[in-house]
Amino acid sequence: MIAAIVLAAGASTRFGSPKQALLLEPVLMRVRESRAVSDVVVVLGAHEVETSARAVQCPEWERGPGASLRCGLAALGGEVEAAVVVLADGPGIDPRAIDRVVAAWRGEAGDRVAATYGGVRLHPLLLARDAWNEVPDAGLRALPAALVPCDDLTPPGDVDFADEMEGGHREEQNDYGHGAR
Repeated sequence: MIAAIVLAAGASTRFGSPKQALLLEPVLMRVRESRAVSDVVVVLGAHEVETSARAVQCPEWERGPGASLRCGLAALGGEVEAAVVVLADGPGIDPRAIDRVVAAWRGEAGDRVAATYGGVRLHPLLLARDAWNEVPDAGLRALPAALVPCDDLTPPGDVDFADEMEGGHREEQNDYGHGAR
């Protein structure tokens, strides 16, 4: 069984209000369109947000995305073989990217598998159960992963600022080294 963990614990300080309230349900809709995912867990932290999925509260969310991910992993049952990690502020996540990452893992790609878009590693990222104990507070970005090209798909996006919701675009770089959109 494959579960999806949607990380939605952040404070949304750059956005100015809980962006999860606007972005979470569209992300969940897309995740549920994946043929590979059987369960979805949302990890909350800084804000209480209504969600149509099972939610867990992460009291240590301020430690980093890895702490939030560990909370989500702890909420999964013993039947879950792997978790697909998705960010709540990536409303363009394509369900086909989720399916490709899961298919690569099933094809023996390794315990960590990530989608790439134009050579840039983004989400979704799959973490097999054998690798669940390896999650650092900073998250999985620094850990190696097998890469699955998703160049023909739209990247998931990364909404950091409220004006991006209205079609605006910032040229600044975000924490992942790509444009904030």
